[in-house]
Amino acid sequence: MKEPLKGKTAIVTGASSGIGRATALALARDGAAVVIHARRKNRLDELAAEIAAAGGKALAVKGDPAVTGDIDSLLDQALGWEGGGKKLDIVVVNAGR
Repeated sequence: MKEPLKGKTAIVTGASSGIGRATALALARDGAAVVIHARRKNRLDELAAEIAAAGGKALAVKGDPAVTGDIDSLLDQALGWEGGGKKLDIVVVNAGR
């Protein structure tokens, strides 16, 4: 299987459903380690488990993109995550108001 994004780390906001979820799955399928962010933690956990079951890496981070502290926490966790290589290569801002 080709993995053109192997070694890359991506953040996807609004990843609990719809386009964000589909984007996270596609990035993981292409080899990226994916940090998924949304307000619904149970859906993030389900998505992270689905990505892991397919052989990918995902870190679920609950938060609201409209809250500055939540974005700060997202970035801290993403950059501190061992599974992601401690860097960000791709950011998909799919949530907001």
